[in-house]
Amino acid sequence: MATLGPESARAPLGQLGSSPSIQAHIGSANLPHNRGLERALEEAAASGVLNLSCRKLKEFPRTSANHDLSDTVEADLSKNRLADVPSEVCHLVALETLNLYHNCIRTIPDSIISLQSLTSLNLSRNQLGSLPVCLCGLPLRVLNASNNKLVSLPETIGQLHSLMELDISCNEITALPRHIGRLKALRELNVRRNLLCVLPEDLADLPLVKFDFSCNKVSTIPVCYRKMKQLQSLQLENNPLQSPPAQICIKGKVHIFKYLSIEAKMPDSLYLPAMERPEQQKKQDSDSGVGSDNGDKRHSATEVVHVYLRSERPVAVCGSAWRYLSCFLVAVVFLRTHKSLESVDPQFTMRRKMEQLREELELMEQLRDLIESRLKVVLPEDLSSSLMDGVVLCHLANHIRPRSVASIHVPSPAVPKLSMAKCRRNVENFLDACKKIGVSEDKLCLPHHILEEKGLVKVCITVQALVEEGSPKHSALT
Repeated sequence: MATLGPESARAPLGQLGSSPSIQAHIGSANLPHNRGLERALEEAAASGVLNLSCRKLKEFPRTSANHDLSDTVEADLSKNRLADVPSEVCHLVALETLNLYHNCIRTIPDSIISLQSLTSLNLSRNQLGSLPVCLCGLPLRVLNASNNKLVSLPETIGQLHSLMELDISCNEITALPRHIGRLKALRELNVRRNLLCVLPEDLADLPLVKFDFSCNKVSTIPVCYRKMKQLQSLQLENNPLQSPPAQICIKGKVHIFKYLSIEAKMPDSLYLPAMERPEQQKKQDSDSGVGSDNGDKRHSATEVVHVYLRSERPVAVCGSAWRYLSCFLVAVVFLRTHKSLESVDPQFTMRRKMEQLREELELMEQLRDLIESRLKVVLPEDLSSSLMDGVVLCHLANHIRPRSVASIHVPSPAVPKLSMAKCRRNVENFLDACKKIGVSEDKLCLPHHILEEKGLVKVCITVQALVEEGSPKHSALT
C-alpha cells in the first residue's frame, strides 16, 4: 500500500484556498449574520413587525428589495450605526411606530412626510441639531427627541394636534415655541435638562398629567399654572426658583399651587414701589407709615407692603400664616381704594393690622415650640396641615394626661393619609379629652378650625388652656 510522504501530504496554500469545499467552509462564517437579517426580513413580511435592532447596521439591508415590506406597521432600527434615516424606511407608508433610538442620525429627510400613518417616533440619543418642519405634518401621538443637540423646536409644532407625549429632555433648548400651547391633546411633557429660563403661560391651558422641567434655569412659575387641575406629577428640582421659593417647592405640588393661588389674588398695585406716587402724596402719607429707619425716615403703607413682600423671610411663610398675610393685604387694598381715610373705621389702621399679624405669627411659633418640646418631634413647616388629622393633638392630650384619648387613628405605610372620617374622629376625641381635662367652653375651638385649617389661632388658645389645666406648674405660650 502506497503512503504519502510529508511533502506530498501538504498541499500548497494557494491550492487550498482555491478548493471549492474549503472555500465554502470559509464563507460559512458569514452565514449566521446574513441569515439573521434574512430571517428578520422574512418575519417582517409575514407579521408586519420589522426588528433590526443591535445589528451594527450603517445602512438599510440591500436584500430588503427581495421582500414585500409594504405592510410593515412597526420598525425597530435602534442601537445601530445609521448616519441618516434610510430612504427605504420612508417608503413604508403603513408604518405606525418607528424606533431610531441610539444611532448617529444628524438630519431627518423631508421624505418622512410620506409616513402618514406614523403615530410614534423615537429619535432619542442621536446627533440631531434640529427637527424639520415637515415632522409637524405627521399624525404623531408620541414624539421622543431626547438626548440630542436640539437648540430649538419648530414653530409649527402646534400643528401636532394629536400629540399626547413629548420628550425633548437632555438637549440645549433655550426657549419653547409660542405655539406649544396649541397641543391640546398633550398629556406628558418632559423638558428636563435644557437651558430654559422662562415657562410659557400657554402651558396652563393644556391637559398635562406629567410635567418635568427639572434641571433648567427657571426662576418663576407662572401663577396661571395653578389652573392645571389634571396635573399629577410635577418635577422641578435643580432650578434657581424664587417664586415659589425653595421652602415651598420641596413640599410638593399641593403647596406650590396654594402659593400660586395666593400670588394670583395679590393686586399688582401691591408690587409697585412708592416712588410712583406724586411727591406731595408721598409726603402726606408719611405720617401714616409703620416703622422707621433711624427715627428719621418713615415708610408709607405701600412701601411697607413692598418691602414685606420682597424680603425672603415673609415669602417663606406658608400655610395658615399666608392666610393671615392675605387678610392684611386685603386691608391694604381697601385702604388704597379710598381717596380719604375719613370714611374708614378709625380702628382699622395699618399699624393695628400689622401688630395683629405679628402677634398671630408669634403665637403659632410658640405653639410649634410647645408641641415639639413636649412630644419630642419636629413638625413640618406648614403647621396647620400637620395638625389637621388630629393625630399630633391626640398624642399631646395623652402626654398631658395619659389615656385621655383611648383610641387614635394613625396613618400606615399602606394608607399614608387618613380619610376625612378618621381625621374628624381624632379631632372630636381630642376636643372631648380637652373637656375632661378641664378646658372651658369659651377656650375650646371647633372641629372645623382644625379640619379645614381655618382657625389656627383658636387652636392655639385651646392647646394653651389644655396645657395650663393639665400641668399648672408649667405656663404655656408666655
